[in-house]
Amino acid sequence: MAEHKLVDGVQIELTAQEITQRQAEEAAWNAGAFDRAINNLRQRRNSLLAQTDYLALSDNTLSSEMSAYRQSLRDITEGLSTVEQVNSVVFPVKP
Repeated sequence: MAEHKLVDGVQIELTAQEITQRQAEEAAWNAGAFDRAINNLRQRRNSLLAQTDYLALSDNTLSSEMSAYRQSLRDITEGLSTVEQVNSVVFPVKP
């Protein structure tokens, strides 16, 4: 099936070169899917860690539950190698 583009409201069939370029762009986008997913996961994890950073100061006593929670957050990206794995991550519940 032919691919098209709109130029000034007129539908025009893509040239072979445009189709090749579009396929290359789609392949590059798909190849970066894991990087985008893991970066989003890390941003969320970092935000959750930042919310409890004050508890880890030396003048505060960090409970073992909070320590385990923070460690779970730090370890959440380990072993992930696919977008599906990243998307299925379940964040630990803050104590």
